[in-house]
Amino acid sequence: MNIPKTYQPQEFEKDIYAQWEEKGYFHAAPNPDKEPFCIVMPPPNITGQLHMGHALDLTIPDILIRCKRMQGYETLWLPGTDHASIATEVRIVETMAKEGLTKQDVGREGFLSRAWDWKKQYGGRIVTQMKSLGASCDWSREAFTMDSNLSRAVRKVFVRLYEKGLIYRGNRIINWCPCCKTALSDAEVEYAEQDSFLWHIRYPLADGTG
Repeated sequence: MNIPKTYQPQEFEKDIYAQWEEKGYFHAAPNPDKEPFCIVMPPPNITGQLHMGHALDLTIPDILIRCKRMQGYETLWLPGTDHASIATEVRIVETMAKEGLTKQDVGREGFLSRAWDWKKQYGGRIVTQMKSLGASCDWSREAFTMDSNLSRAVRKVFVRLYEKGLIYRGNRIINWCPCCKTALSDAEVEYAEQDSFLWHIRYPLADGTG
């Protein structure tokens, strides 16, 4: 029997994780005999793949949830992915442009269909990567921010906050995309240096002397 000189984790860890899932080691259910302990995963965007920051973000809650599980708590680590809205839209539009298509060409339903296809391809890749990291999530409860139940919950809370006067219109300085006709977060803004002018403003003195 040939024994490799170095440990090759990819030859073992995938099968071990499959056994964990098959035997339901990470599944949570209401249990009156145990105190509950729950962590909700900040959902990674489906626009790319995981990086070292995600590895850190996943490792810390995984340590906590495994520790509580061994202490006898009924633990739930709720996983999910985020549709990333504008970032995903830009990627899909870029892909369609290579086909000579625009959003107007495919229409709303056609674009949504492509968005779901994108999620299936790239969201699935991210989930596979999280499993490769050994994240002990209850994947039977995996959520996606465009799921119908989550969308209904968001609308319900939005209306409730609006009716309480906590959501209102006002004039604010914001990042605005002239193409998408929508606001952008600071994280979505790409900065570029451009030549400009230095303006001097001359204010009159209160007594009119200058």
